[in-house]
Amino acid sequence: MLVAELVRLLEQRYPPEWAEDWDRVGFVLGEPDATVTRVLLAVDCDPAVVDEAARAGAEFVFTHHPLLLRGVSSVAPTTYKGRIVHRMIRSGIALFTAHTNGDVARPGVSDALAATLGLREVHPLRPDPRAPERGHGRIGRLPEPMTLAQFGRHAAAKLPGAAASVRVAGDPAARVETVAVSGGAGDAFLADATRAGVDAYLTADLRHHPAQEHLANGGPALVDVTHWASERPWLDDVAAFLRAEAGVQTIVSDVDTSPWVLLEDNHS
Repeated sequence: MLVAELVRLLEQRYPPEWAEDWDRVGFVLGEPDATVTRVLLAVDCDPAVVDEAARAGAEFVFTHHPLLLRGVSSVAPTTYKGRIVHRMIRSGIALFTAHTNGDVARPGVSDALAATLGLREVHPLRPDPRAPERGHGRIGRLPEPMTLAQFGRHAAAKLPGAAASVRVAGDPAARVETVAVSGGAGDAFLADATRAGVDAYLTADLRHHPAQEHLANGGPALVDVTHWASERPWLDDVAAFLRAEAGVQTIVSDVDTSPWVLLEDNHS
């Protein structure tokens, strides 16, 4: 398949017009008439991911986060983003991004997150007024109720790379059955989770004051995971789609681009 053909296929699956106005999605770089046999999928386009793609012989990289979300005045190889762009061009690797258009798609980022947690009867947390079947976040039901503490441990066990970084806010003994989720930074949907009357809301990048005020106002319990862990499951869905519809080989990157690390206890 040609790069241009793969771009058209992905834009049909994740239409650019579904993205937020501030977002930058779609075809970023590459030769449209180049051939693609292998695609690497990743949350971020960072140097380690590009190295992985080059080693694997991937001619196309699909990422969730845009490399060029904010305007730049230069892609000189002396800059962080410029080095990535130059490396990809030299290696003959194209780049495509689906960000907020992947968030609201169905199936999309939060569908994969909900499925990883085993949620059932899944529907949007904030439906798109023009197409209520899709939208931001998802609400679902656990097969069996758990305590908040148990649900936090469940999330740590199920989500990739999450075991060392799950935080919960609320009564650890509280009953959790209905759950809202949103892949990525989700504090914009705290009020939606409250209105939905769910028992817990799982997302990433929750901040101190919004979380504190949310709980003080009677909002549902919170489970905070890393940004990467909440979005990585979706890549498997996109990879399956590309194998079925484009006939290309796929590699899903497990390069954890979360900047946070766990400090091991050292009593020596």
